[in-house]
Amino acid sequence: MTYCCGILVREGLVMIADTRTNAGLDNISTFRKLHVFEQPGERVMMIATAGNLSVTQNVVSHVTEGIENAETGEIETLAKMPSMFSAAQLIGRAVRKVRNTVGAELQSDQLSFEVTLLFGGQIKGRRLRLFMIYSAGNFIEATEDTPYLQIGEHKYGKPVLDRAVNFETDIYDALKLGLVSMDSTMRSNLSVGLPIDTALLRRDAMALELNHRIDNVDPYFHELRDRWSVALRQAHQNIPRPPYGRGEKV
Repeated sequence: MTYCCGILVREGLVMIADTRTNAGLDNISTFRKLHVFEQPGERVMMIATAGNLSVTQNVVSHVTEGIENAETGEIETLAKMPSMFSAAQLIGRAVRKVRNTVGAELQSDQLSFEVTLLFGGQIKGRRLRLFMIYSAGNFIEATEDTPYLQIGEHKYGKPVLDRAVNFETDIYDALKLGLVSMDSTMRSNLSVGLPIDTALLRRDAMALELNHRIDNVDPYFHELRDRWSVALRQAHQNIPRPPYGRGEKV
């Protein structure tokens, strides 16, 4: 399991992903799930992955090394795509290609073909965009009304983003809220864990402003966790008791 989120605001895009691939009392491993493709001044693209690790690795390799276009015969890669939309289509084709290659073998071993990806970034002269790509190769896009997308174990972190994030949110507040969302998920599910990879891209900047890994000794993340816990306790203590039955103080 994993948890990744992308938050698209007016100022730019934040991407956050954990790194845990296995979780158990004696089996914990990590692997980078936030992949960055950057040509400073020209394009910045990011892919966050959730699902079967061999499948997601295969998909990322295909879009990096190239897929042949059946109509033109040209080998297409993320570096050659003219728009974010066409790049999302390429990733969808890669997902379907991997399904056709290994899907039957996985099924015969009673393993499911699971892959979901967040794909975000900007190409010079084009819009900053954020997509979620499903295991069928189809995708949806974040909008001003729905400015964030999640994959993996998203239910614990979703309420934080639902209540606090909108398109006008400051980009570093978006990063902070994304980390609170990640912390909420980690506290409720052991299959999501540190280190956490983060990336921040300002609109039209054409270069990452932040590409940072948070480990278990990161002072800011420890402070964020502690302050969020204290704030939650204070918030519920400051709300009056329900005026029902014996809950009301006299």
